[in-house]
Amino acid sequence: MNILATSIQFPNLHITINNMPKNFHLFGIDIAIYGCIIAFGMLAGIWIACMEAKRTGQDYNQYIDFAIYAILFSVIGARIYYVVFSWDYYSRHPLEIINIREGGLAIYGGVIAAILTCFIYTKIKKMSFRTVADTSILGLLLGQIIGRWGNFFNREAFGQVTGDGNPLAMRIFFDDNYSVSQVPETVKTGMENLRGKALEDIGYIQVQPTFLYESLWNLLVLILILIFRRKKKFEGEILLWYLIGYGLGRAVIEGFRTDQLIMPVTGWPVSQFLSIVLVVVSTLIVVVQHIKLRKEM
Repeated sequence: MNILATSIQFPNLHITINNMPKNFHLFGIDIAIYGCIIAFGMLAGIWIACMEAKRTGQDYNQYIDFAIYAILFSVIGARIYYVVFSWDYYSRHPLEIINIREGGLAIYGGVIAAILTCFIYTKIKKMSFRTVADTSILGLLLGQIIGRWGNFFNREAFGQVTGDGNPLAMRIFFDDNYSVSQVPETVKTGMENLRGKALEDIGYIQVQPTFLYESLWNLLVLILILIFRRKKKFEGEILLWYLIGYGLGRAVIEGFRTDQLIMPVTGWPVSQFLSIVLVVVSTLIVVVQHIKLRKEM
């Protein structure tokens, strides 16, 4: 769901952004800021992966080639994942399936597609999947850190109502393009309980900036990986560190969100469930591999 209000405020940080657009015009073409941020994140990801390849004595040109395929299939995977778990809507609006200008890309779909692409690419090129994955994962993580800010400009991927004591509380104001009907019912009820009056009279929603939480968490994960990557004991370990680190953060942050993709039948948030599974499985693999290596010493 996209919020169309143009003013955003972080009251406890004393930051107010007025008239923040979702698009800009260039040579008569309407360009989405969301897309520009995603593109910048991709370029930054390619850069850091190439730098890591050079540091470890690999041919960075192979990573530029790989990035072309990885980006293409990651976008497709992210869209498929989102559409599959939003099929209630897209089954009734099939032409909207290919419209990604308004968002609708699920990161886990992109991650799964990127890893599968890496596996196939390395098999064809006779490269080590684990080595390429360990190198490329830095690019994926940096791309996620930057890409989450696309959600900020789209006014999406926010969380439930939060109180005035939250230092990162975010307010999204109503304007002529915005109506109360666009607000999730839980947020509407939460705001009315918080302020003691109708949402129409409040004029804004005050929510958890979950896009910011995830961006900051991923930045921490990237910093830790950069610090400790020289201490890895086996190829593929950095990929597992990523799955553990990102999964831990996503499992918690997903619980705050109002736009969760829900698994059919169970009613569980699919990204939260997948995060927990990946954390458990990846942790077990790391532990087993370390025990195995110690026995071989």
